[in-house]
Amino acid sequence: MGPRRKPETPRRRSSSPTPGPSRRGTLGTSFSQRHRRRNVWLKEIRKLQKSTDLLIRKRPFSLLVREICAKFTRGVDLFWQAQALLALQEAAEAFLVHLFEDSYLLSIHARRVTLFPKDVQLARRIRGIQEGLG
Repeated sequence: MGPRRKPETPRRRSSSPTPGPSRRGTLGTSFSQRHRRRNVWLKEIRKLQKSTDLLIRKRPFSLLVREICAKFTRGVDLFWQAQALLALQEAAEAFLVHLFEDSYLLSIHARRVTLFPKDVQLARRIRGIQEGLG
């Protein structure tokens, strides 16, 4: 028979978390994770500002244009040239980018970082009919 061992006593866990200041946020993400996430969208913004590519996919945009065109022509199916669709998409994206720039300036003026629908509505109202209020 071998040597007798003492019965192991269960170790007590402390009820308090690890000592020292914790850098945990309200959502359980650490400081470095939040910092990394911020860097990711900043990199994405910088990449998109450098590029001149279209942001909306061509196929869904052309389907939308054709649908709207069919409504106004009372069901008559019209043919679209690819260059005409590209020109329309360029104009639409330029309009949206300019609208969001103005809207974001209004949100910053209101001392906010988040863009609200009321900012977009106010930007369209200030622009008036000539600048695309519609």
